[in-house]
Amino acid sequence: MSSTNNHHPDDVVNGDNNHRVLKKPKLSFITVAEIAGEFSHHDPSVARINNGSFGSVPRSVLDAQRRHQLHFLRQPDAFYFTHLHPSIALSRSLLLPLINASSVDSISLVDNATTATAIVLQHVSRAFNEGRFGEGDAVVMLHYAYGAVKKSVQAYVTRAGGFVYEVELPFPVYREEEIVREFRKVMEKAKREGRRVRVAVIDHITSMPSVVIPVKELVRVCREEGVDQVFVDAAHAIGCIKVDVEDIGADFYTSNLHKWLFAPPAVAFLYCRNAEKCDGDNDVHHPVVSHEYGNGLPVESAWIGTRDYSSQMVVPEVLEFIDRFEGGIDGVMKRNQEKVLEMGEMLVKAWGTHLGCSPHMCSSMVMVGLPLSLGIGSEADALKLRCQLRDKFGVEVPIYYRPPKEGEVDPLTGYARISHQVYNTVDDYYKFRDAINQLVQDGVSCATLLADLEAVRR
Repeated sequence: MSSTNNHHPDDVVNGDNNHRVLKKPKLSFITVAEIAGEFSHHDPSVARINNGSFGSVPRSVLDAQRRHQLHFLRQPDAFYFTHLHPSIALSRSLLLPLINASSVDSISLVDNATTATAIVLQHVSRAFNEGRFGEGDAVVMLHYAYGAVKKSVQAYVTRAGGFVYEVELPFPVYREEEIVREFRKVMEKAKREGRRVRVAVIDHITSMPSVVIPVKELVRVCREEGVDQVFVDAAHAIGCIKVDVEDIGADFYTSNLHKWLFAPPAVAFLYCRNAEKCDGDNDVHHPVVSHEYGNGLPVESAWIGTRDYSSQMVVPEVLEFIDRFEGGIDGVMKRNQEKVLEMGEMLVKAWGTHLGCSPHMCSSMVMVGLPLSLGIGSEADALKLRCQLRDKFGVEVPIYYRPPKEGEVDPLTGYARISHQVYNTVDDYYKFRDAINQLVQDGVSCATLLADLEAVRR
């Protein structure tokens, strides 16, 4: 276990909220060479500027994960009965100060934000099915919600009789007030149409396009309008931006630890503001029913059958790794945000384009406008360009297609979402810049990429 605490994990009972971490005095911070060593398993031929999709795991955390895996394989029964639950309880307790939660009972560890979404929306579905919500009552979500979340709303809410409103958000966007205004418009529309909004699903950082949403303000609007429950999908948040669940005030909040907090896939936390909703006597449950059903969501989630729980158990080692950086997690986030903005500005200057939002609405990811001559005219074009960058130039970066609005003249329709994490160097972004410049210089567009592909298939 981590040397940042003096407790063996078996000394912590499930739900213990009295654990305190004792940190060693910091003698020196991690060096550039040590960072490179921690991520030496990355493909050196690829400019990996897409940390946002799958995250990254340092070698020291992978080693700790492997120790847990071998511990299980060596003696599974002892692992289950004496080690697993206290270790997960320790991980939960260590998250409290990172998200400003007041009780460990409010935190459950699950596979990912998609699992957390299923937990919350199954809870909502039961409210419709059992008559606590009426047929035609509404759920409000953002148009830019993650695809899996939209599918979950379809599966659990629409099929149960709920009506769904999507808030169309502007992009590019440079003022938070634009987002709040569009959200209020949908709430007013629901009232005009005689629908009661029961649930709001709000992103903290939208995935594509990537924008930091003024989530606290939107939660406040929901409270003013009498919305029963607010769920914040913050898949990218922890380790990327400051998270304060008490201040945000949502009923449910989830974030992946494996995207920006250096945990191995897959692990996320789900925070329940009212911990009593998640105890054994209520109807917030893990979608996989096992022996712990009815013992409260944190306990249910800690055992859903035989599987690999090691990613949930390495939070102490994750925090030990982060503590090697000056300023800890706050320092990491600050430097990532500063550097990704610097690289974004360098790219838009090189291409004569613009960023997709103002700096204060960026996280450790930035939307960068791509040259018009690339002719990105559809989501299929965006995918073709992304594949070309990967296969020909060794650059991994997501591409976003932004449909033009009526009356716009020569709008940018293509944006790249660049990320910055501690392992990135300026050469990664130069490589991306040079790849796009080469495509433009060679007269390549998405139309010619398609023609080349069809010629190969013939």
